[in-house]
Amino acid sequence: MSDLILVIDEGTTSTRAMVFQRDGGCVATAGAELTQHYPEPGRVEHDATEIWAKTLAVTRAVIDQVGGAEKIAAIGITNQRETIVFWDRETGQPLAPAIVWQDRRTATTCRALKEAGNEPMVQAKTGLLLDPYFSGSKIGWAMAHWDAVKTAGSRLAVGTVESWLIWKLTGGLHITDATNASRTALMAIGSGHWDDGLIELFGAPRSALPEIVDCAGRFGETRLFGAPIPICGIAGDQQAATIGQSCLQIGETKATFGTGAFVLSQAGPIPPTSRNRLLSTIAWQIDGRRAYALEGSVFVAGSLIKWLRDAVGLIGTAAETEALARSVPDNGGTFLVPALSGLGAPWWEPEARAAISGLSFSTGKAHIVRAALEAMAHQAHDLKTAFAADGVDWASVRIDGGMVANDWMAQDMADILGVNVERPKFAETTALGAAMLAGVGRGLFANLAEASAMRGHVETFTPHIAETTRTARLDGWRSAVQRVIAPD
Repeated sequence: MSDLILVIDEGTTSTRAMVFQRDGGCVATAGAELTQHYPEPGRVEHDATEIWAKTLAVTRAVIDQVGGAEKIAAIGITNQRETIVFWDRETGQPLAPAIVWQDRRTATTCRALKEAGNEPMVQAKTGLLLDPYFSGSKIGWAMAHWDAVKTAGSRLAVGTVESWLIWKLTGGLHITDATNASRTALMAIGSGHWDDGLIELFGAPRSALPEIVDCAGRFGETRLFGAPIPICGIAGDQQAATIGQSCLQIGETKATFGTGAFVLSQAGPIPPTSRNRLLSTIAWQIDGRRAYALEGSVFVAGSLIKWLRDAVGLIGTAAETEALARSVPDNGGTFLVPALSGLGAPWWEPEARAAISGLSFSTGKAHIVRAALEAMAHQAHDLKTAFAADGVDWASVRIDGGMVANDWMAQDMADILGVNVERPKFAETTALGAAMLAGVGRGLFANLAEASAMRGHVETFTPHIAETTRTARLDGWRSAVQRVIAPD
């Protein structure tokens, strides 16, 4: 049997395919950007047909690079979480746009449910809070507002992006894994099953939901590429990154800086309870047994740099940001709170909007860019404070994602957090985690601990700024955030 593992990594701004060897080496890769649609302020949509077409194209490309489907032992899939797709079981075509995790259209609904006293029940059952971020309110909104969805009846299928891709790959298998299901606000994370009370609360169609399965196993196969290839690993992107960073022991913590920023700390077999507005989520489920994590979710990270490049024109490429940050001794009193789609944890202010404060005639482009990069460490510090208050302080942090190739940002993270920051040589840990799961599911590894050898070498950044400098930065950040949360 071949030991090559193909991973589909379907993200928010791009979809990619990668092929890994058993030792973690990446031998083929292809990617394509996805179009972001913003029909109204606060609304973010994707075209599920585009997601499928581009995923299919990049998958074919890497299969060709390694010599054909017969060379592939298994497929692993990882995906942007909470984004929800609606399609027709008979035609296999989308019925409406996919509503993206960043979308805020259900803010009023979530506020009303919260004011009616539903949040304690939702948190107790799901580990989540009442926020537009999660899929349940998106599904209810579509059932109420999109005729093609609400009139589809038994033809309607609803699922997160991995569910959509598996349906298309297999020709009709309707499943979702436990990690993605845990982000819908429709699943009771203690039992691992859909919850009737939550389904009724959000107005979701029970019959349209997929079957919940493990993260590693054999979940059908695809015959679209010649020889059949089994699908053996499935996980939401942040859980996959947690696995790819080998955060397998209680307390081990990773922070991913992609479109958003997401920190997960391994919590073991018992769902953690947060009193500081963090989330309890499923880290993975194998053989019906679940491991849990405590999570803090930041909505805007790499998308801030993309916005500075594409919408504002302040930079030409993301790579310029490191040199610009190094070109000035400090931020010049400038702070950028990147609430372009609201504030996530620990604030959970969906209608907050971004702001740049402290501008003067001495402020230049470099100060604003530096403030944007500094916001990554500042937001991470807000989460660290909340984690510590929940009894899960970080001894160190393992970082990954597209942004962390920036050495200045990695060092700034260590300085502001005050702990060592580890960065793997191979930073695509989301795809690596999906490969590890698929390897376990296919029998290439006995368990995740054995598969963790795929992670490879790491670099370590240690804190070295003066405490007075660190304190001044954090004080300025807190003031900037308060102006966004409670403007005059």
